[in-house]
Amino acid sequence: MDRAVEHNRQAHDALGARYDERHPEIFNDTEQRRLGEAVARAVGLARATARGSVRALDVGCGTGNLTGHLIAAGATVTAADLSTKFFDVVRQRFPAGVDGVLRLNGRDLQPAEDGAFDLVVTYSVLHHVPDYVALVREMARVTVPGGIVMIDHERSDESWTSDRYAAFLREAVVWPPRHWWYVLQPSRYWNHLRPMLEWRRWGSPRWMPEGDLHIWADDHIEWSRIERVLEEGGCEVVAREQYLLFEPRYQRAAWDRWRAQVSDMQLLLARKVA
Repeated sequence: MDRAVEHNRQAHDALGARYDERHPEIFNDTEQRRLGEAVARAVGLARATARGSVRALDVGCGTGNLTGHLIAAGATVTAADLSTKFFDVVRQRFPAGVDGVLRLNGRDLQPAEDGAFDLVVTYSVLHHVPDYVALVREMARVTVPGGIVMIDHERSDESWTSDRYAAFLREAVVWPPRHWWYVLQPSRYWNHLRPMLEWRRWGSPRWMPEGDLHIWADDHIEWSRIERVLEEGGCEVVAREQYLLFEPRYQRAAWDRWRAQVSDMQLLLARKVA
């Protein structure tokens, strides 16, 4: 567990602000618009019981993806991450919008106190955490009664089992045109060879450069476990939405046709009632 946490920290320290350019599936107008609406909804739900400004904890803040949306929605944000390099990025991007930072340890949300926040959010983070169920339990702990827990951008159950999702990918993914000189490009062969030369993958075939852990058919985020631990933490689900993530590699017309038929991601909102 400690080794996985340390690998995750080092990988994201090395990326810093370059994280955004590596993830066009996140940083595109369509996904950012959906995410902004989801965050505004969560802040609105939290505001109903907050005393003053909504105090939000961005768990796994990264370069400030959620942080920016939270600030835009009127929340006061504490940015939390394993990588302190990301704190530098977030402070530069939002010099007046971040109330504080919390260095994560990969296991819990210490030293945050019980009920410290009106809104606790995370996006595309749980699959990096060795014991993601324990982290969800911590998210419930630090949420004030009446507050909201938001978990977003983790693979939906359907994406692992649906033949329709595979059919969507076959139709939607746009491959670049290949010319006769394609076979002469060194990068074509290097891109296939480079993963085999990564020595850390020799000892673990599931080693991933950014420390992804729960992204496999037999080891992935289980939403039933998330909901169960939230319930144990005094939370009840108020919204559960599956959606089809838009990526720039997709044909837009194909994505539009399939988005109401299949999902690959899920958003969950829960209110702490006790």
